[in-house]
Amino acid sequence: MNWQLQDAKNQFSKVVQKARTEGPQIVTLRGERAAVVLSADDYDALRVGRPNLVDDILAGPSWDDEMSETVTRRSKMPSRNVAI
Repeated sequence: MNWQLQDAKNQFSKVVQKARTEGPQIVTLRGERAAVVLSADDYDALRVGRPNLVDDILAGPSWDDEMSETVTRRSKMPSRNVAI
């Protein structure tokens, strides 16, 4: 169902309830699609199998032995002068 933005704001609980029972609700602004209200279940179904930030970081390139040695060997002191 399509909702004009003002109507969606005034009847937000109804928009959410319809999203839960009838499926995605489209909100329009000046006659053009602006947003879609989804139930939590519909949103979760869209996210299944998509990596999150942690997955992306962990899937980064592996370090070869040379890279591991370079990181381990580098100075443990800060790289800039710190006044004490």
